[in-house]
Amino acid sequence: MGQLLTFDLEAKTAAIRELLTGCVRDYGRVVYASSLGAEAMVLTDIICTDVPEIEIVSIDTGRLHEETYALLERLERRYGNRMRIIYPDAGELSTLIAAQGINGFFHRPERRAACCHVRKVLPFRRFVAGYRAWVTGVRREQSKSRALLEPLTWDTEHGLYKVSPLLDWTAEQVWAYIRTRKLPYNALHDRHYPSIGCAPCTRAVQAGEDSRAGRWWWESAEARECGLHPGARTAAAR
Repeated sequence: MGQLLTFDLEAKTAAIRELLTGCVRDYGRVVYASSLGAEAMVLTDIICTDVPEIEIVSIDTGRLHEETYALLERLERRYGNRMRIIYPDAGELSTLIAAQGINGFFHRPERRAACCHVRKVLPFRRFVAGYRAWVTGVRREQSKSRALLEPLTWDTEHGLYKVSPLLDWTAEQVWAYIRTRKLPYNALHDRHYPSIGCAPCTRAVQAGEDSRAGRWWWESAEARECGLHPGARTAAAR
């Protein structure tokens, strides 16, 4: 079984290399938006090792877990300063907090969406201007809405192609890649946090819950997206 998994993993890894190399050839400027989750460790390793033409960016929302910052330092040591960190606009953030309070996102769905918009969507949108494609680590297995996504789509929201190389990977395959290559990962994963975002908006999941049940758990499952993947929310509502 172990040998079969290794062979399957190597074949899947080769397919990702081919897909990403093709994206660089076809689109030129390509950026990977790292979530710093387990899937991000796989894609970061493949990109840094085999497709260095792809730039890597991650968003520091200002409310990340300490374990996430510790992971960033480990990634810097392993790959050098390969990843660019971007931040929300200070003025937009000040206006948001003045309007809804420091933790206003807990009280109404539209406030949570506004918080994600200022802390994640707007910084991302400003950064990707000029790129022709962006890479994401979403997987079908993560939620019912993400199960409906496609590996390559036109992202009308941001005006570039969206590439999702890990869509058909299982959690087992992601962790097999991490362990085989002894990659760093967020220590919260060992405490039952399969999906990790901002500290106030992420909790550990219970047995039997899906991998994104710990994200914005006070909202309906169909709404649990930050806005970077609006197609997932639209698909779930059909």
